[in-house]
Amino acid sequence: MNLTIYTDGGSLNNPGQAAYGFLIYDGKKQVYTQNERIGIASNNVAEYTALIRALEFVRDTIQKSKVSAKGLLIISDSLLMVNQVNGLYKVKNVDIKPLHSKIKMLEMELGLPISYKHVLRDKNTEADALVKEALGK
Repeated sequence: MNLTIYTDGGSLNNPGQAAYGFLIYDGKKQVYTQNERIGIASNNVAEYTALIRALEFVRDTIQKSKVSAKGLLIISDSLLMVNQVNGLYKVKNVDIKPLHSKIKMLEMELGLPISYKHVLRDKNTEADALVKEALGK
């Protein structure tokens, strides 16, 4: 199965109270959602945290079940994050560097083909709603 994962993160006042959310789809069927507050963080840290939590979920839950994923498509409205994980932009921010490294480590652990795609915010409304829910908005 190929999974599609929508991720989002947000921060009030940037930095401020932050949260992430992600949804996992197998085809058109939604199979999992998760959202959580992460305390005080920047919007970019929240975006990266969403991706990390999604990849960890795939590693810890989906790969250990009898279902095997053949590939992942990650969709995010964070152009910066997508371009950084695709290697198009350098990671210069000291808060983001360890998060970026964690993602690269998770990619190796998963051993799956992973594609990252940027979409505009209006194409990521479900993940955005999960972030707002976690922030109490």
